[in-house]
Amino acid sequence: MKKKAKQEISFAVCINNKKYQASLELGKLYRIIPDEEAESHGYLRVVDESGEDYGYSADRFFRLEVPRPLERALLRASS
Repeated sequence: MKKKAKQEISFAVCINNKKYQASLELGKLYRIIPDEEAESHGYLRVVDESGEDYGYSADRFFRLEVPRPLERALLRASS
């Protein structure tokens, strides 16, 4: 039986919040919610300032790979 791949946790920094100043903060780190359909259309789904997840154009963000200990700390901080 094939094991399911572990859900990858990703983060990105907002580099463009034009027209979305209330929802996105420049330079802030956001958790990316995996959404293959959104990504196929050039969007990233992130948990924004409202506390909800929304799709934004991927070019508004710079993706980051974070070390495992930092990932755990960030997830604990956001819960």
